[in-house]
Order: sequence, then structure tokens, then C-alpha cells
Amino acid sequence: MANLRFEVVAEAFKKKPLEVLAPIERPSEFFGKNVFNRAKMYKYLPRDVYEKLIDVIDNGARLDRSIADAVAKGIKQWADENGVTHYTHWFQPLTEGTAEKHDAFIEHDGKGGMIEEFSGKLLVQQEPDASSFPNGGIRNTFEARGYSAWDPTSPVFIIDDTLCIPTIFISYTGEALDYKAPLLRSIHAVSEAATEVCHYFYPDVKKVVSNLGWEQEYFLVDEGLYSARPDLMLTGRTLMGHDSAKNQQMDDHYFGAIPERVQAFMKDLEIQALELGIPCKTRHNEVAPNQFELAPIFEEMNIAIDHNMLLMSLMKKVARRHGFRVLLHEKPFAGVNGSGKHNNWSLSTDTGILLHGPGKTPEDSLRFIVFIVETLVAVYKHNGLLKASIMSATNAHRLGANEAPPAIISSFLGHQLTEILQHIETSDKDELFNVAGKQGMKLDIPEIPELLIDNTDRNRTSPFAFTGNRFEFRAVGSEANSASAMIVLNTAVAEALQNFKTRVDALIANGLDNISAIIEVVRDDVKYCKPIHFEGNGYSEEWVEEAKRRGLDCETSCPKVFERYLDEDSIRMFESQNVMTRKELEARNEVKWETYTKKIQIEARVFGDLSMNHIIPVCTHYQSQLAKNVQSMYDIFPKDQADKLTSRNKKIIEEIAERTQIIESGVEELVEARKVANRIEDEHLKAIAYHDTVAPKMDEIRYQIDKLELIVSDELWTLPKYRELLFIR
Repeated sequence: MANLRFEVVAEAFKKKPLEVLAPIERPSEFFGKNVFNRAKMYKYLPRDVYEKLIDVIDNGARLDRSIADAVAKGIKQWADENGVTHYTHWFQPLTEGTAEKHDAFIEHDGKGGMIEEFSGKLLVQQEPDASSFPNGGIRNTFEARGYSAWDPTSPVFIIDDTLCIPTIFISYTGEALDYKAPLLRSIHAVSEAATEVCHYFYPDVKKVVSNLGWEQEYFLVDEGLYSARPDLMLTGRTLMGHDSAKNQQMDDHYFGAIPERVQAFMKDLEIQALELGIPCKTRHNEVAPNQFELAPIFEEMNIAIDHNMLLMSLMKKVARRHGFRVLLHEKPFAGVNGSGKHNNWSLSTDTGILLHGPGKTPEDSLRFIVFIVETLVAVYKHNGLLKASIMSATNAHRLGANEAPPAIISSFLGHQLTEILQHIETSDKDELFNVAGKQGMKLDIPEIPELLIDNTDRNRTSPFAFTGNRFEFRAVGSEANSASAMIVLNTAVAEALQNFKTRVDALIANGLDNISAIIEVVRDDVKYCKPIHFEGNGYSEEWVEEAKRRGLDCETSCPKVFERYLDEDSIRMFESQNVMTRKELEARNEVKWETYTKKIQIEARVFGDLSMNHIIPVCTHYQSQLAKNVQSMYDIFPKDQADKLTSRNKKIIEEIAERTQIIESGVEELVEARKVANRIEDEHLKAIAYHDTVAPKMDEIRYQIDKLELIVSDELWTLPKYRELLFIR
């Protein structure tokens, strides 16, 4: 192993950018080339079938199974023309990734040969092995059957020779085993609730669309260097490694040119992404060395999340073609920025009104205030649950450090919007507005001009910041499925809007006019959600104390944060909005706790192996070299002179001995802590034990290893160092 590091470093330095041949067409022409989009639906489907399918997609009409065969026939024709031989139901189990089982189109023809078939039945439903995926007790391992069911609202696409059909994944008894099923329910819930509220202002609104624009941050590491780091290969992050002398202090990475090899990778990735209908818009360096970002144009939420999951798979594939490995772990390197996935969330009507965007009329201004305030009500009421939705063993390393938002949910609004809400809070009803008969209303709310968009700094420490016409949920982790956070946000906002309408309607029933009733409820809600507003520094110790005083959830233990899913308020919210049942929530938490335990368990095992089989042997070998040198000095020089000449080496020998002893005993304690935790049967308590007793021991040992890296001869150190991992590209 001693020479492997230098071999891969030498090879990495030799690598040149891979030539990427761009299509001769303009991007707008090859966009969606591998997607069965509306244009292709229109071409390959009978007119009546096309119209029925569009009605399902646009208006939520129930899917008529009778058209499935016709749709399957059209898709098959398109697939044949593109050399496709297999199909799969592409779904999103509770693994933060995607899954698929590929089947060929072939069937026996009854004459000793075969035919190629793709029926409506195969399009609509498949039976993946439910026992092989996280199930949290919904399914027993000996009960294998699960169902994947076609999601017609997300278009079918082609990867290589396979037709991919986006689907939900449910158990034999109907419980959701994936992210997509509850996501679709949450989208429906917020659409219904928001549409009802919209009718106070716009009677012609038929539905409200949830929009999402994600920003995907990631690291690229040379494949050779990656292979020489067992911790990166097996855990996705470096479990040890001292800071490089230069990391991100100079900000020259963010403001520098994109490296040539990376530029070639980005070009290749974007071409393939565009062919799959993913509307890539922005690419750039991020703050940390070898950290980058890709962001698309926002889309309807369900499609946006499908596209993000597809892109993460695509990134890994394309990266390997260019001699890189993509790191999606939220904190692959200590001491530098981690990677997030900012979720830009908004609601818009089918008539084109952005509900979180300011308007030019008093009615629009009031609508704007209503949707801003009710979103804040949702975030405040369920701030702990929202934190649980983005928490993981990996994201926990990122939150609260190096420009990532803290592990306390708060919302930054900017001074202009803050002043508006303060004005509403402190003014009485008569001061706020008057109704002039048929002439309409006049609101005494400070002007809400279009300049409100991006009129203040976004405040990078805010996990949930208003950015002019949308909210940016910045706490979502890089490798996460955004559906987890969006399910909670959509459902919480649906509940808040539903509650808002109930109270407004009650006041109207008691004789108040619509505007008076809306203003009265809004003012109450502004006061209620005031604790979630925070405009200051989220990193400060003062904010932690202030957040506690405000009653915000300040828990940082990942396994304990997950408990918020099982709060009675949470269960009541999910069930009332028909998003998830108590049984589904309990099962998902079992999966979350088990996943947390497994991740820390793997890290601990890898850590012990590296410590005992890499670090200590290297250190003792160097120690022996120094000892021989010391002995030689005494053979050559008089004792007094030898004492003086060997003093430094003796100190190093002593330091190595002390630190390796601490490491060895630390690893023994780590193993014992694992054994104790493993004997705990309850998944919740086991996860807590791993958090409290196993994970901290790795931090203690790492400190010693990182110190040894500074004193052991560089030529003996087997693991690629931070300077190589972060600056070779």
C-alpha cells in the first residue's frame, strides 16, 4: 500500500480532459430526445387516447385502464425506433436512491420462437421484491410481493437500451414503500387547500401547482485517489485526514475558472441531462476546492424530484467516464464546506399566478401576505418535523458549519417584508383597510412593489429563507431525496391553509366581509408565527439560547430528531391530509433509525480497520526508522553530543508511542461500544446508542491520527492526503 498513493497521484497528474463531442443541434432541439414527452405522445398515440392521458396529467383525472394498451403500444413503437430491448419500473425506495428491475420485451410465441410484447398491464404494474427493500416492519422478509404502479404525470424515458417508467412502490396491503406515493399525495393536499384559499381572490383558479428548483452541490475526486482511500469507497467521506495548508481560505476556487477536466465532465453531463429532459441552467465552482454545483430551471415538483434522482445517477455514471468519482456525501472532508441541495419551493396557480410573488393590486398584495404568513405558520408549527425531514447521519455532519444552515429551523424574510408583517401585527383592523362599496378595497399596507424580489441579502445562515417570490429550504442534504423535505413542507402548508380557511369562513358566517375576515385571521397568524422569524447570525451561541427561549426545536441528535415524525401533532397532520398513516410513519421511522445505525456501524468498522491496519503499522515503521537513527548517533558521537543531536527524534518517537497507544485503546473501546449497542433490539434505542457512545469515539481517535499525519514521514503515509484529494483535478 505504501506506494499506491504515489502511483495514483502520478497517474492523476497525467490525465487530460476527455473530448466531448456536442450534438450538431442546438440544445433546444435535442432537449427531451430520450423522453416520451407531449410531442411524442401526440405523434405516437391516437388522438382520443392522447387527450385522455393529458387530462390525467393536467387535471388529475382518474386513469382509464382501457387506454393503457394503446399508450403501451405507442411507447413500444417509440422505444423500438430507439433500439430499446428492455423495460423497467423506475422507483424511489427508502434508500435515498432509485431502484429498477429490468425485463426484456420477449415472450414465447408458442411455436418455438419468441415475440416482443409490451402490454398495458406491463406498463401499469410490476411486482418488485418488497422484502429486499427497507420496509420498517410493513412487510416481513418472507413476504416478498410488492407492487410498482405507473405514475403517468412523470414522463417515461430511455437510458441506454432500457425503457424507464416512473412508478410508485407500495406493499401488497397498500402501504407506501417509497417517497413518490406520499409526495404525490402531499402535492394533491396542498393543491386542494391552496385552491380553496385562492378562491377568495381568484374564483377561476382550478388547481395550484407545487414548484421546485433544486441546486445540486457535489465534489469530484480523481478515481485513482478515491480507490486509494477505503473510507471514501465504503462510507462516502474521509474518516481521517489533516487539513491541507491551503483549503478554501483564499476563495479562489469559487471565483476561479472551472478546471478543464471538470469542464469536460460538466459538458458531457449536461448534454445527457438535456436529452433526458432535465433543464440544466447553471454550472459553477463552489467554495471548497473540487466542489461544484449544477442547477436546473424550476419545474413542477414531482417531475423536478424525478429529474434530481435521475441526475444523481447520471452524475456517477458520467464521472467515471471522465476518471472521476462524484461525492454526494454532505461532508466528505472536515474543515471545508459540505454539500447541500437548496430546495427553491413555490406555489403557482393554473392561471399563472405565483402565490408567493408580490402583485400590483391591493387584492394581489393581500394574497401575497396570506400565502407568506400561512407558510410561516406551517414552518413554525412543524419546525421540529421539518428538521427531521432533512436530518440524516450524513447531513448531521454539515448542519451548522462552514456556511451550512444551523440545525434549528428559522426563516429569514428581509427587512422590507419584516416591516410589512410588523405593520400588520401592530395596526388594528380599521387602520389597515377600508372598503369603499363597489369601488373595491384600499389596504393601508406599505407598498409591495416588484422590487421586493431579491431586495435583501438571503442570509446564508437561514435554513428557510424568503428570496423574493419563493422560499429557499437550504438545509436539505446533497445526497438526499428532496421528496422527504417536500412531503413535510407541502403537508404542513396544506394544513395551515386549511385551518386558515376554516377560521376565515367562520368569521364570514358571523357577518364579517371577506376582506375583514382575512385581515383578522392574518393578523392573528402573524403574531402566532413570530418566533420563526430570525434575521441575524444563525451560527452564534446567542441564537441557540434565543431559539430555546422561543420554543424552537434545538435537538441535534439525529435519532432523537426523527422522533418528531411520531408526535401526535405530526401523525394528525399527515392523516388529516391523507398523505401518510400512523402505520406508514412508524414504519418509516424504523427504516430511518436502522439506516442511521448501519451508516455509523460501517464507519466504525472501516475506522477500526484503517487505524489498526494502515495508521499504526505506518507510524511504528517510522518510529523504528527514527530509533535506528538515534542508536546510530550514539554509535558515532559522544553521549553528550548524541543526546543533543537526537533530542528531536526522541520526542517524535515518544509522541508516536503515546498517540498510537491512545489509538489502539480507543479502537478497543470503539469495538466494545459497538458490541454493547448491537445487543439492543429496539431500533430507536440502538440508533441513540450508536449516536451517543459509538460516533464520539471515532472523533477522539481521529484527533490523534490527524496529529500523526503531520509528523510521520510523507513517503510512508499510505492514504492520499487532503491536498491531493482536493487540488488534483
